[in-house]
Amino acid sequence: MAYQEDSDSGIVYSTGQGRICPSCGRPVGDCSCVCMSRRIRGRKEAVPKRDGIVRIGRETKGRKGKGVTVIKGAPLDHEGLVRFAKELKARCGAGGTVKEGVIEIQGDHRERLTEELKKKGWTVKRSGG
Repeated sequence: MAYQEDSDSGIVYSTGQGRICPSCGRPVGDCSCVCMSRRIRGRKEAVPKRDGIVRIGRETKGRKGKGVTVIKGAPLDHEGLVRFAKELKARCGAGGTVKEGVIEIQGDHRERLTEELKKKGWTVKRSGG
């Protein structure tokens, strides 16, 4: 079994158990610590402040030259973003993900996605080049 240790709190990951709670040392799935469950729940439920404008752009940084279309500022919570991203991926016939409140769709689909976002009644601006 392999362990990954954090110098401050001990083991944080074990290949046999996955992520480990720093408070009680048990696997996160079995953890009953109030602080850990709040922290995990809070991370998924937090909706950052937005200015009401959905920005759509294209990025290649950190992807070995492969481009993705990024959508930032959508007025949805984490679960809503995941559902909406699934619809957009199906519409484009491409893969993608949701990371830290940003929807990423593989490939350059800015035109098609701009139309979809405007159909939702959102103000859409293109960002980047």
